[in-house]
Amino acid sequence: MKIGYARVSSETQNLDRQVKELKEYGCEYIFQEKISGKNFERPEYKKMRKKLRFGDIIVIHDLSRFGRNKEEIMNEWKSLVEENIDIVVLNLPVLNTAQYKDVEGIGKLISDIFLSVMSWLVEEERTRTKEAQRQGIKIAKEKGKYRGRKIKYRPDAPNPMDRLAYETVVEMLQRKDSVMDIHKRTGIARMTIYRIKEELDINKEKA
Repeated sequence: MKIGYARVSSETQNLDRQVKELKEYGCEYIFQEKISGKNFERPEYKKMRKKLRFGDIIVIHDLSRFGRNKEEIMNEWKSLVEENIDIVVLNLPVLNTAQYKDVEGIGKLISDIFLSVMSWLVEEERTRTKEAQRQGIKIAKEKGKYRGRKIKYRPDAPNPMDRLAYETVVEMLQRKDSVMDIHKRTGIARMTIYRIKEELDINKEKA
C-alpha cells in the first residue's frame, strides 16, 4: 500500500501541492500535518507509523517533509527499511528504496551516500534559517523596531471572543481533553494549544 505523508511547518502554509502530487502518485492514504520537522514526535506521523505494515511504501514530496534533523532522518530511514517498509522521495528519484531491493552493492551504496548528503543539507538549511531569523530579530531590537509576536489567545486578550476561546482551551486542558479534541472544537492551532498548556504547567510549578 502506498501511504503519503505531507507536512508544512506552520498553520499559515499550504499543503495542497504536496497532497495533489501524492494523490497523483497513487497514495491510498495521506497523512497531513502542520508542525515543525525538528523531530519525529509529530501526532500524524506517529499515527502513520502505527498503520504501516510489511511491504508498504511511504511517499513524500521531498526529504525536508520527512524531517529536519540529519541524525534522526538517518535513524528513522534505517528503521523503516529494516521493517521492510519502502520510502519514495518524489523530487529525488535516487531516494527510492524499492529500486534497490534486487541490486547488490553499487545501487544501495549510491542511495545511502545521497541520503547522507541530502539529510545533512536539509539540516543545514534549517540551521541557516533559524540563524537568519535570530539575526533579523537582533537587528530589529537594536533599531527599536522589534516588539515580538502578539499573542492572540491569552487571559487578558482585548477581544472578548479571543478571551473566551482561551478560557475554553484552559477548561478543556484541565479536564485532560486531548489537544486534537480541543483543536477540533475551538479551531485553534495545535501549536497554540501546546503553548497554552506549557504556560499552565509552568504556572502550576511556580504555585
